[in-house]
Amino acid sequence: MKKLLLSVLALTVVFVAKAQTDEHTLVKVGDQVPEFKVKMFDGSEIDIKDLKGKTVLINFWATWCPYCVKELDIAQKEIIDRFKDKNFVFLPISREDPIDKIEQFRKDKGHTFAMGTDFKREIYSKFAVQTIPRNFLIDETGKIVYIETGYSDEVLPKLIAAIEKQVK
Repeated sequence: MKKLLLSVLALTVVFVAKAQTDEHTLVKVGDQVPEFKVKMFDGSEIDIKDLKGKTVLINFWATWCPYCVKELDIAQKEIIDRFKDKNFVFLPISREDPIDKIEQFRKDKGHTFAMGTDFKREIYSKFAVQTIPRNFLIDETGKIVYIETGYSDEVLPKLIAAIEKQVK
């Protein structure tokens, strides 16, 4: 019964998120990705312009968001490892979490993949007004080709199919 309730809740969140996507999303499929530089957890910086020529999945998340946490828990196996031999970059960006909170989160979860920080929501505010997790798939030319808001087990295959279409 608990599993059924959680599934219903997850689907409800996805449907609500979809309804809010147009209202709260500032960019759309077909737009060029907004320019930004993101400070990575390791202290380096990535300029989105430097990733032209690669397929990029920008993932906005936060440590306090249960759907974000679930999505990141599967990211290594289902996204990073699956596309490691492709011209692909997974770019998760934490929205509003301070570095120490991200550090503890990474330690607790065992995540070792690169993560960016957007403590002041400066990057996120170029993409959307509210709601996470959010995924923006960027093609090799810098164009947004897929947008996903929310997370559920049912959404994951669509996201993977969109990535596969770009990296072939």
